[in-house]
Amino acid sequence: MLKGIRAELNGDILQALCNMGHGDYLVISDMNFPSDSIARQTRLGKLLTMENIPAPQAIDAVLSVLPLDTPIQPSVGRMEVIGNPDEIPPIQQEVQAIVDRAEGKPSPMYPVERMAFYDIAKQAYCVIATGELRFYGCFLLTKGVIPAEEAVR
Repeated sequence: MLKGIRAELNGDILQALCNMGHGDYLVISDMNFPSDSIARQTRLGKLLTMENIPAPQAIDAVLSVLPLDTPIQPSVGRMEVIGNPDEIPPIQQEVQAIVDRAEGKPSPMYPVERMAFYDIAKQAYCVIATGELRFYGCFLLTKGVIPAEEAVR
């Protein structure tokens, strides 16, 4: 255990988040996403897991240490509902509230069509599979930067 680090963040996940660079994508996936096969095509090349927790809890833990690229653009993508791209399911509403709280302001997620989501996910730095059972619990996070004056020394 480390002080100030949430228990959900294991060593492999912390190392991956630290090694990601500005603009790299992170995929947080639900149980139905082809996490293992997609993860093998990412930069990290292996699947990371937070399998016993739902996606919103995983994202909340990740955002406790990961800066988003929100000053420039929307930095969290959500998988669109097939046949109804404007629908925002409850799981995505939960994640939106977490993102807004982490950023301290409204930071709307952007929609990504399902097959396009898979294509982007293959280009991601890594995939973290969660224990999320609800449909459309898949998200893309874009890593931002920490200014020198905010960095902990």
